[in-house]
Amino acid sequence: MAAVPGASELLDPPAVGRRFCAERKVRLGDVDPSGQLRLDATARYLQDIASDDASDAELDGAWGWVVRRSLIEVRQPAVLDEVVAMTTFCTGLGRSWAERTTMLAGSFGADIATVSVWVQVATDTGRPAALTQQFIDAYGLACDGRKVSARLALGVPTDSAGAHPWAVRRADLDPFDHVNNAANWAFVEELINGTTPRRGRAEMEFVGPVTYGTNVECVVENADGATSMWLLHEGSVLSAARWSPAD
Repeated sequence: MAAVPGASELLDPPAVGRRFCAERKVRLGDVDPSGQLRLDATARYLQDIASDDASDAELDGAWGWVVRRSLIEVRQPAVLDEVVAMTTFCTGLGRSWAERTTMLAGSFGADIATVSVWVQVATDTGRPAALTQQFIDAYGLACDGRKVSARLALGVPTDSAGAHPWAVRRADLDPFDHVNNAANWAFVEELINGTTPRRGRAEMEFVGPVTYGTNVECVVENADGATSMWLLHEGSVLSAARWSPAD
């Protein structure tokens, strides 16, 4: 089976294979001023349930994963005090990466579908490592032979003349000494915070590590009804994102 672009389509839960479920209550620190769940908080939920799933499966190197690409489709936003039921499952495999789909359903009607490509890395070096047979045994059945690539889909800015400085905080760094994938969504939040209701599709690609003490700039472009955003260092893309509001 040929590989398909990872984290580009949303699939239903598999008929067979591993699923992992958890609940999360939307708290004050998760919402914007209108009380809606932010994208960075959503990404943190996804990170947490992925880690909990890997720990529950007793995987070796359960913490040795970094996100390559994520797609979050907010069909109905979650709100403050809503209990969100999350179901996560593997929907594709690659050489050193896997695709994880996570569905969020809220007690007040929240409906959020997500998919991400995670790359397995060696925790001592941060370098990509091949998926283990242990991982394939745990998650392969749910994938039903589906292969995904880790190719990126978002482009580069057409004009960086409007770039403005972006501050990198020490508080956002993770054990790999770069900005955590959930915290990295903050530059998208700067653009869409206050959107009511915040329905739409958000995409994020992690091209290179965003590190503390470097000169990072943000570029924003609007075209075809979508807003594209990038974090740059010396003209090179570190992160690319796109927000496409629902009609």
